[in-house]
Amino acid sequence: MIDKLVIVESPAKANTIKKFLGGKSKVVASMGHIRDLPKSKMGIDIEHDFEPQYINIRGKAPLINSLKKEAKNAKKVYLATDPDREGEAIAWHLAYILGIDPKSICRVTFNEITKDAVKEAIQNPRSIDLNLTDAQQARRVLDRIVGYKISPVLWKKVKRGLSAGRVQSVAVRLIVEREEEIEKFIPEEYWNINLKASDKKTKTKFDCKFIGKNGKKVELHSKEEVDKILADLEGAKYQVTDIKKGEKKRNPAPPFTTSTMQQEASRKLNFAIKKTMSVAQGLYEGVKLPEKGTTGLITYMRTDSTRISNEARSASKEYITKEYGENYYENRFFKTKSEAQDAHEAIRPTYVDLAPDQIKDFLTPDQYKLYRLIYNRFIASQMAPAIYDTIAVSINGNDYNFKANGQTMKFKGFMTLYVEGEDIKSNEEFTQIPELEVGEEVKKEKLEPKQSFTEPPPRYTEASLVKTLEEKGIGRPSTYAPTITTILARRYIEKIQKQLAPTDLGKIVNKLLIENFSGVINVQFTAKMEEEFDKVAEGNEKWKAVIREFYTPFEEIVEKVDKELEHVKLEYEVSDVPCEKCGRMMVIKYGRYGKFLACPGYPECQNAKPIIETIDVPCPVCGGVVQVRKTKKKRNYYICENNKGEHEGCSYISWNKPKPGEEFVENTDASEIEKETKKNSTTKKTTKKKTTTKKKTTK
Repeated sequence: MIDKLVIVESPAKANTIKKFLGGKSKVVASMGHIRDLPKSKMGIDIEHDFEPQYINIRGKAPLINSLKKEAKNAKKVYLATDPDREGEAIAWHLAYILGIDPKSICRVTFNEITKDAVKEAIQNPRSIDLNLTDAQQARRVLDRIVGYKISPVLWKKVKRGLSAGRVQSVAVRLIVEREEEIEKFIPEEYWNINLKASDKKTKTKFDCKFIGKNGKKVELHSKEEVDKILADLEGAKYQVTDIKKGEKKRNPAPPFTTSTMQQEASRKLNFAIKKTMSVAQGLYEGVKLPEKGTTGLITYMRTDSTRISNEARSASKEYITKEYGENYYENRFFKTKSEAQDAHEAIRPTYVDLAPDQIKDFLTPDQYKLYRLIYNRFIASQMAPAIYDTIAVSINGNDYNFKANGQTMKFKGFMTLYVEGEDIKSNEEFTQIPELEVGEEVKKEKLEPKQSFTEPPPRYTEASLVKTLEEKGIGRPSTYAPTITTILARRYIEKIQKQLAPTDLGKIVNKLLIENFSGVINVQFTAKMEEEFDKVAEGNEKWKAVIREFYTPFEEIVEKVDKELEHVKLEYEVSDVPCEKCGRMMVIKYGRYGKFLACPGYPECQNAKPIIETIDVPCPVCGGVVQVRKTKKKRNYYICENNKGEHEGCSYISWNKPKPGEEFVENTDASEIEKETKKNSTTKKTTKKKTTTKKKTTK
C-alpha cells in the first residue's frame, strides 16, 4: 500500500511532481476531464431544476478503472488538478468517481510546480471548493442550453451543421461590426505643414510641426487653406518664442496576465493565441533539465492578476542588483483590476536563476521564445523607470505657430531589458533639437505640406480581439483561446494576414442571431453573466438560481423565433469562373479545408474545384501564369502553370515570389519543394494501401 496518491491532469505535470515526493508516494494523471455532459443530447434535465446528466467520457473506462485501483491501494488520495475553476471541477468529478467525500480534506493546489510549492500544498490540503465547482457548472450548463437551443434554429432556418455559442457568437458580432464600420467609413481629408528649420550657429536641422495661429489650434482640411498659409509665410522670419525643458519617466509594464501574454506573444513572436497557451502549458508542467530533472519553469498561465509573491520579489531584487546595479532596481507593486479574480499570481518564471539563455539548449525554439518573453517582462517589471530629458520649442512666423518636440534618454532603466510592443504606433514624433535660445531666429530650410486622409479602424487581430474581450468583461483567461479557435474552425471568421475578417457565412449567422436573439448575443448580457458566475464562485449566489432566471424568457424567445422566422437562404459570392458542365457562374463556398468553387446548380450539377490563387507577375522562365500553392505545412510556394512535375514542361518553382523583370536562377528550391510534396503524397498512398490490405485480410 502506498502512503499518498496524487492525481493531476497530465503526464508531464505528473513527471515534474514525482521527484518532489519521497517515500511511498505515487503521482498519476487523469488526462484532463473524466466526466462531462453527453455529446449526443443536451444532457440537462430542465424539468428537474437543470440537473446536469454527467457521464463518463467514452474511451476513459480503462483509465477510470486504473485510478480506482490505485486509490484503493493508497492511504490518502490528493486531487492536485489545476488551481482554477476548471481544475476544481475536474477534482470534484474525480472525487465522485473514486467515492471521495468532496468535503473531506483531499484537495491540494499550487500556483507553481516547484519543490517548495508542492510540499507546502501537500502539508496544507483542503476540501474541494464547491463554490468554484458550482461556478464552472453554471457556465457549462448555460453554454450547453444556449448552444443546444439556438443551433437547431440555425439548422432549420439556414444550414445544417451550424452552431451558436454564448461567448463565441459575441466575438463574431464584434468582428462583423468592426467590418461594417470599415465598409461604411468615409475618409476625410486633412493636411499637415512641416517646417524644416536649422540653427544658424551650428547649421543643425530639425523638424517643426504646424500648430495654429496666434496661439489657437488650427486644423487644416483642404489645399486652399494650406496654400493661403504658405502664401502668408512668404518671406517670413521664424523666431523661437518659448522653450520648455523637463524630465519624463516611463514605467515598465506589469508582469503578464493571460491576456497580456497572449497579446504580446502575438505582436512580438507572431504566435497564434492557441499556440501561446499550448507552449505556456508545457513550460508550466515542466521541461527536462540536466541535474534538475523535469522542472516547471513558469507559474500557472491562466490568471488575470498582476500580483507577485514576496519570494519572487526578493529573487528579482537580488538578480537585478547583481546584473545591473542597485540603481536599476525598484520595488514595484501593480494594482490588479477590481473585476479580476486574483486567485493566482501573475505569470512569472519560477526560478529567477534559470535565465533563458542558460537553458536555451534544453527548450524547443518556441519554448525558448515564450520563456524569454515571460522572464524578461517579469524582471523588467521590477526595474527602475527609463528617464528622458525632454524639450519643447515654440516657433512663430508671421503669427503662425510651429512646435518641435525632442527627447534624449538620460537613463535606460527597465528598457535595458524589455520594451512592450504596441498594436498601434504613437503619433507623437520626436526630433533631435539643437541648443536654442528664446528670441533667437532660425533659418527656414523648407516648408513641406502633406495631404493625408483619415483611416478606418483596423480589423481585429487575435491580440486586439483578446484585449477587447477582456476590456468588455467577456469570458475569462481560460476562454480567450478556445473562443477564437472555435469561430475560426466554424469558418465564421477567417485570418487575412493576421487580421480577423468575417466570412459571408459569419455575416449571415450573425445577422440572424442579433435580429432574433439580441437579448443573449450581446456584450452586456455576456459580461453580466460573467459577473453572475463570479458571485457563485464567491458563495454569494446559487448556480441554479442564475440558470432559472435566464431560462424562462430565453425559452419563450426560442419558441417564437422557431415559429415565425422564415428560412434564410445563404447567398454565396459569385465568381467569374463558368461551370464547365452546365455553364452557370460558379460560386465561392467554404469547406473543411477553406474556400472552393462550386456550381450553384447543386444537387443537379455537383461540379466543384479548388480556387487557384495566382499573382500578377509572369513566370520568369516562360512567361506563363504563376500560381500560389501550399505544402501540407501551410508554406507558400510559387509554381508556373506550365510546370507539370517530374521535370516536364516549364521548370519554374520557388519558395520566393518572383519580381517583375528578374532572371530566374536554378536553385535548390525545386528539389526541396518536390521532396516535401512527394513525401506527403507517398505517406497518403502508403496509408491507403495498408488500409486496403487490412480490409482484404478481414474479409
